[in-house]
Order: sequence, then structure tokens, then C-alpha cells
Amino acid sequence: MTARTSDVILDRMMALHPKIIDLTLDRMWRLLAALDNPQTKLPPVIHIAGTNGKGSTQAMIRAGLEGAGRSVHAYTSPHLARFHERIRISGELISEADLTAALDECYAANGGEDITYFEITTCAALLAFSRAKADYTLLEVGLGGRLDATNVIEQPEVTVITPISIDHEQFLGDTLGKIAAEKAGIIKPGVPCIVGPQQDEALEVIEYTAARLGAPLIVHGQHWHVYKENGRLIYQDEIGLRDLPMPNLLGAHQIQNAGAAVAVLRHLQMGDAAYETAVAKAEWPARMQRLKTGPLVEQAPEAELWLDGGHNAAAGVALADVLATLPDRPTHMICGMLNTKDVTGYLAPLAAEADSLTAVSIPGEQNTLSAEDTAVAAAKVNLTATTADSVAAALTAITAKTPGARVLICGSLYLAGNILRENA
Repeated sequence: MTARTSDVILDRMMALHPKIIDLTLDRMWRLLAALDNPQTKLPPVIHIAGTNGKGSTQAMIRAGLEGAGRSVHAYTSPHLARFHERIRISGELISEADLTAALDECYAANGGEDITYFEITTCAALLAFSRAKADYTLLEVGLGGRLDATNVIEQPEVTVITPISIDHEQFLGDTLGKIAAEKAGIIKPGVPCIVGPQQDEALEVIEYTAARLGAPLIVHGQHWHVYKENGRLIYQDEIGLRDLPMPNLLGAHQIQNAGAAVAVLRHLQMGDAAYETAVAKAEWPARMQRLKTGPLVEQAPEAELWLDGGHNAAAGVALADVLATLPDRPTHMICGMLNTKDVTGYLAPLAAEADSLTAVSIPGEQNTLSAEDTAVAAAKVNLTATTADSVAAALTAITAKTPGARVLICGSLYLAGNILRENA
């Protein structure tokens, strides 16, 4: 089989429902029943929701479990370079043959009924997971939690809620409390929930939901603490203290994500090898990733190229914090964003860390914000802004003036995916 086989089926699936996002679980239950309920046949599930840090936290949990000798299925979204990245079977990206078979079976079982792309591909992942052995299954929520397609596991082993902030208001609500209520929808009766750092409004909703369902909470700042001390990561909970390496994923926010991952591994009684591997060995592309190979690097050999897919206000703050810790160097942004995002909120904290911004439209993305509109938003937060037809053109213009610049390509996972595809 060729890589085109699954691509053809995925293109067919895009036409099954007119809406890109339509939050309900009715279609999921219908198709899962037609597939003989694969969600009931999975290895123990760790279910992860939140606004920021879901992917990084999942990557650390997976690294830790594998470091302890456990095999792990993992589901995440969106993919960056190719769809197969969303589904890991026992630690390996799903094969083309297995992906095609699962997609084909789901497409046939659906019988032409309405279903969203995310729902039917989530069913395909659950089906593939149910047919392969592993010790654990990691499921990352796509959007929200309560009505997300992944929220079909009756009794997970543990749930995780990473930091919640304002994002996707058109689907989840226009206040932090409403958004938190949707995220807290993954909490299940009697199932422990690991909770990352939260604003008070969000934490109150999580605590209320957990109390109503009788779910034990293991909360940052109450039951576990994590911080940097003398270049080491210090994790402390009611059992004791662990002195660990700093996360290999950059940024102060990754300390919090590492703490949540270690809290999960502590709950599962995985041991020190798991904790160390979780923080020191996890890999997660397009999260302040240094680009070291590919056409862009060859185009600008003296420049320092970075790639980040963060796209909301909280991600902007985290990214600015990372830039502030790097050695002094002229820093220029190449930014492309979706028209559904809070562009000003994302760019405002970055204005103090960047010398300029070159705006681009995201190639092939119908919901891209135009380069011109991104540049206007940048100017409003006092970023010197211009536009370019492409990332390559932007890089050429930047390095013509400053060959040794630090260049950060940022603003969207869709832009990051395009960069990774073109610079593999």
C-alpha cells in the first residue's frame, strides 16, 4: 500500500459532515456500537484535557511509562506533518496498512451517516488500539472535554487537567468558568484526577465537579508542588521529594507540565526511572523546537531557527518567557495565525522580546488570517511589522539585514506542520 491510500480515505471522510466542529457524542456512540464498542476493550486509559500543555504532558507521561518498561498506545491531535502522528500503537506510529484498514472499516460501518472528521478518525484510533496489546492508553482531548469525541471511556485509570485559559470561546463559552466546566467533563465518578496549575475560577469549577462525582483530586499547590532549584527540577508530594533533571522541553511552563506528568506516574507507582525519563527524554515537535536540518536551515546557515505552534494568549506568555531566558541575539518573528484566534492576546507579551515580526498567510489553510491583518495586529502591540509571501521569503528578508539573527517561526500548529513537512 502507498501513503496515498489512507489520504484518499481521509479526504472522503471530510465530506461526511458539513461542520468542522459540532460538539455532541451521539454520532460517536452510534458508530462505536456498530464497531462492537472498541472503547471498552482498551488497556487502562489516561485521559488528558486542558487548554495548554496537553500534548507536552502526554509526551512526558508516555516517555515515563516507556522508561519504566511499559508499552503505550497514544492518541493526539492535530497532526503536524502527516496524519499517522495522531496514533501510536505500542509506542510506534501506526503503520500505513493498519491505518488504512481501521479507516476503511470505520467508513464502512458508518454507512454514509453524518459524522465529523475528528469523530470518525477517533473511532479509527480506538479500533486500532483495541486490537493491539499495550499496558496503557493515552487519550488527548481534541476540544473541550465533556462533548469531545475522546470522552467515551466510562472508567479511565486516571484523568488529567492541564492549565485552563480562554480559548475556543465560540465552542466552549466566553468565561473561564464555562470553559473549565467543559474541560472538567472528563472527570469520572471515583476516578482520580491530576490537576495542573489553575486560576481560581477554573479550580473552583473542577473542585465542584469532582465533589459531585466523588472523584479524588490531586491538585497542584495542594497535593503536589514542582519548582526549579539549582538547575534541577524539584517535585514534592505527600509521599516525599524527588530531585530530577530539568525538562528537555524548553520553557518555565514545561516545569508545570513535568510536575503533572510526574504526579500521574507517582499515582501509578512507576518509580524513579519513570520520573527521570519523563522529564529528560520526552520529545514534542513544534514546541520551541530548534530547526537543525532542511531547506530553511540551508538557506540561512548563520541564523538560529526555532519553531513553535502555540497560538493563544497563554502560549504567547510562555513563549515570551522562553525567549527572555535565551542568550542575547537579534530576534525576529515570522508569524502566521488562524482567523479564529486572539491574535493581539498572543502577540502582546512577545512584543518586548522581538525586534520585528514578518507576517505570512498559512499555506493551504482556508481559515488563515491574512498576512496583512496579522501585521496590523502586530503594529497595535508596538511590534515593527511587515508582510511576506512565504516563510522562505520572510527569512530571506530578515537574514539579508541580520545574517546571524534568531528567527522564530510561530503562531499556529498548522503553520508549524507546513514547516515540518517542507523541512523534513
